[in-house]
Amino acid sequence: MAVRATISRFPIDADAQESSGIPWGITVTPFASKDENGRAPTYGSDGHLLPRCENCWAYFNTHCELDQWAWTCSLCGTLNGLTSQAIARYSLPQSCPEMMSSFIDLELPVEGLEAAIQARPVYVAAVDLSSSEEFLELTKSALLAALEALGPGSLFGLATFSHKFGLYDVQGPVPVVKNVFIPPEADSSLSMELEDVMPLLQFLAPVDSCKDRIASALETLRPATSWERPSGGGQAIDGVLIGGRGFGVAMESLFNYLGSEYGNTFALARVFAFLSGPPDFGAGQLDTRRYGEQYASKGEDADRALLPEQTPFYKELAAVAVQAGVCVDIFAVTNEYTDLASLKFLSIESGGSLFLYSNTDDSTLPQDMYRMLSRPYAFGCILRLRTSSEFKPGHSFGHFFPDPQYENVQHIICCDSFATYAYDFDFANNTGFSKHTLEPPVIQIAFQYTVVVPHEELAEPGGNSDNRSMFSLKRRLRIRTLQYTASQNISELYDSVDPEVVLSLLVHKVILASLEEGVREGRMLLHDWLVILTAQYNDAYKLVQYKNGNASIAQVDVAFSQCPQLQTLPRLVFALLRNPLLRFHEEGVHPDFRIYLQCLFSALEPSSLHRAVYPVLTSYSTPDKQAYPRHSLSRAALITSGSPIFFLDAFTTLIVFYSSTADPSLPFPPPHDCQLRTTINRLKQERSITPKLMFIRGGQDDATAFENYLIEEQDVDGSGFTSVMGFVSFLEEVTASVVEYMK
Repeated sequence: MAVRATISRFPIDADAQESSGIPWGITVTPFASKDENGRAPTYGSDGHLLPRCENCWAYFNTHCELDQWAWTCSLCGTLNGLTSQAIARYSLPQSCPEMMSSFIDLELPVEGLEAAIQARPVYVAAVDLSSSEEFLELTKSALLAALEALGPGSLFGLATFSHKFGLYDVQGPVPVVKNVFIPPEADSSLSMELEDVMPLLQFLAPVDSCKDRIASALETLRPATSWERPSGGGQAIDGVLIGGRGFGVAMESLFNYLGSEYGNTFALARVFAFLSGPPDFGAGQLDTRRYGEQYASKGEDADRALLPEQTPFYKELAAVAVQAGVCVDIFAVTNEYTDLASLKFLSIESGGSLFLYSNTDDSTLPQDMYRMLSRPYAFGCILRLRTSSEFKPGHSFGHFFPDPQYENVQHIICCDSFATYAYDFDFANNTGFSKHTLEPPVIQIAFQYTVVVPHEELAEPGGNSDNRSMFSLKRRLRIRTLQYTASQNISELYDSVDPEVVLSLLVHKVILASLEEGVREGRMLLHDWLVILTAQYNDAYKLVQYKNGNASIAQVDVAFSQCPQLQTLPRLVFALLRNPLLRFHEEGVHPDFRIYLQCLFSALEPSSLHRAVYPVLTSYSTPDKQAYPRHSLSRAALITSGSPIFFLDAFTTLIVFYSSTADPSLPFPPPHDCQLRTTINRLKQERSITPKLMFIRGGQDDATAFENYLIEEQDVDGSGFTSVMGFVSFLEEVTASVVEYMK
């Protein structure tokens, strides 16, 4: 569990928080195997025996005062009695994880229904047949990669959808598909239950014994438009054109189908939905004409009109998925408008991911599929944040849904080791933290989760070989208790800023503003925040002298020269304003790509988000020798460095660029055993998604892809290069706004 704060020394009171201009909050990556400093938790058992505060329900931890019969809660100060069992337990402190570490992971007893569940991992692929041959070939490759990643004992089902819904039985000698026609009406459902079409346990095949037959079934997939053409030349069936994409009905039917065995055959099912375009048939069909209409209309703000969902169908369907124990991952491979603004809820609210690939040619879908299924994940998660009494959580951000009954409790259906969430804080009263108190600010994060683990007896000779008993459920409780200090003055606060975490909080806030008020409002919020921060910094350090009551532009320090921790923030804000997340519709930003970025950015941990917003540019003198670890993203930086090789890490893309003046004797592309390649391979392994790798030789290859990342000479409000320097003119504009603000 990695936890990072925007400021490690908290503001002393609400006035200090307000006058600093820095958002106050944290990011949490709960299922990360180690903390932000690389330390693993102390593991143990008997999590249900951990003492809890009678007042605030916080868990006992190493920051609590303990005497022979009682303990004092480190969060609210309540004195709690100890049971005789706990007294005996704490007489041997070295045997208790909670006495040894403030970061613990304890096993909880699995009782009742959970203990009876056959914990077989279940995976279902739902493939769009209203598509092209190229799309299906890519999907087949992705599913073959998935089969290699799935563990022994997993169950796999193959379904297809178009104007009909198909279920594959791959457990016989030859794959058999049974189809049900999808009614075209927007308010209708399938005419029969899928269980009557094919019993669920006939549909879900053991991967161990059926892998070859699943692969054979994949080879039979064909685009729906080439199916069963009527002899009349392919008009229609009952007046319905063949090739409709009945995605909504397919998903709804599938969730109900799987839900019948939730809590019996499986504890979590994952559905992989492969889409080649917008749902346009039956219930859940989307009207994609609004894209063309808004694009053509000058009277309405397209950036605002295309961000909200046009129907609650998929948000409501996500609730059905959750009730059925289903997590949905959507893989959209399309460059046509698909309205991901409506579809995204199905994935993010069920604990899944949303992937978008603009074409089949250079798609990383198979690699992403393998990577996603190869890493561990937890499910049925509950995340609870508690704070000491002086302050409280404000907003929470991330792909979870709040508990309907309890405050500051979030439910996460499925959580991997990369998934990150954020909180901001407010003071609970006007007093704040006392300057002389012995009770520092404390945060406690509790993360309760379930994992599927292989049975230990499988490793023993003669162990039970029944596939159904190959896995069991483990319920665990991970707790992290962090103690902070309060800053005594503004300098201490500014010196403790973590700019990457500040960026994370800002991204969450501007996404929220964009969704509610439009992209223009999100941009204004970000710009105004930087202006106010700069003004408050200048005021705090008394850098501006007033003449006749007015500040002078020449005196404003927009580079934060007195405070190194703040110096990267103007560049990060500039880069975020240049990012497609906040670029205008008329600049050619596809609305689906914007939604994809919103979903991606709001789940990234701070260091990854930093790279995605402001890429890291490194130079090498040879493929084996790094020259400089970091350059600004400008042509001037390339020219002045004099280095022949540059490596750019933009999170989703990695580019190796050889300058046009590089020595021709330098090997291109870099050899596989060099330092640069080692760095590339390490970064690819550490990513949650597969980055696209490009090699460009300046002067010979098209360098547009690389040059587009050199944003500091680009205008913040436009797409092209300008006669004035982009970042420099941006700082000048911020300076003028600061002077105006300080009047």
